[in-house]
Amino acid sequence: MDLGARRSTASVALLCQFGEEHGMARAACLRDTGLSEGQLADPLAEISAAQELQLVRNLVGHLGSGPGPGVLVGQRYHLTSYGIWGFGLVSSPSLRSAVELGITYLDLTFAFARIWLEESDGEARLRLDGSHLPEDVRVFLLERDAAAIATLQRELFDMPLPQRRVTFRHGAPADLAPYQQCFTVMPIFDAPLDMAAFDAALLDLPLPQANSHTRRLCEMQCRELLARRRARAGVAGQVREQLLADPTHMPGMEQVAAALHISSRTLRRQLAEQDTSFRALVDEVRQALAEEMLRAGGFGTEEIAARLGYAEVASFIHAFRRWAGVTPGAFARQARDRWREKV
Repeated sequence: MDLGARRSTASVALLCQFGEEHGMARAACLRDTGLSEGQLADPLAEISAAQELQLVRNLVGHLGSGPGPGVLVGQRYHLTSYGIWGFGLVSSPSLRSAVELGITYLDLTFAFARIWLEESDGEARLRLDGSHLPEDVRVFLLERDAAAIATLQRELFDMPLPQRRVTFRHGAPADLAPYQQCFTVMPIFDAPLDMAAFDAALLDLPLPQANSHTRRLCEMQCRELLARRRARAGVAGQVREQLLADPTHMPGMEQVAAALHISSRTLRRQLAEQDTSFRALVDEVRQALAEEMLRAGGFGTEEIAARLGYAEVASFIHAFRRWAGVTPGAFARQARDRWREKV
């Protein structure tokens, strides 16, 4: 879990509102978070995941760590709460497309659980993994994320999505009313997995507000926003700054670690804590620079390869295909086509 990851203040504003409705003063909600009321009121402000986690801890300390409150909170996370990520889901052609975009850019949401899609035997399962979450807030965050998913599915179709089953690993609560309101089936507790299962055929149902042009624009903006947020986060952001200083002669891990005044072993560990690696960051920086030059035009493949420090053009083309799924030439053509559509 990357606690340095940036996110908007929309979630903490919802959490504060919920806390106040349940007898918590705003100051108690914000205790030890380093957040001010002014930040909550600023739609452009960004905070760290660690700050939201502390607010969750404050809330759970007041409400208790058992099941129930997370489901109530999760139903307050509407598509409009997520900004451009939510618009991307709404404009997707199908539920499958929305899920794919949602998971690809999950770091633009407020989720703390790891989430992925599985399909087998005609069943689709949205799996949640909270094994990395602190014990004192795990149930709250898992239930919040599961309830938020159910709320988003309902809003995408303007009706509840029929579920085969919803399961949680933790025990059953005394009050089942919040679960009856949120899910179309009563969850199974003390189960082996945290998940929501539904008929896989639902994945290919068209969404009522699908718009391919809007979907493409939203995806581009999601990609750019995620890149900006990641560039500022923690030690990974510091590594990116070192790599961007001279992309033609990118430093190795030992050089970067020395510049940051830490050992390469410490650097490796700190990057692993942010769910990344030095190699992944090198690829990420090179991909971002390559895509920027290809969109701008005027750069040949050989020139881009040289600017990124590749000794051979073939190596760059192979790497770019691995990153983007297409060759640099195909990417440039697609970028030109998107530009023509916008004008």
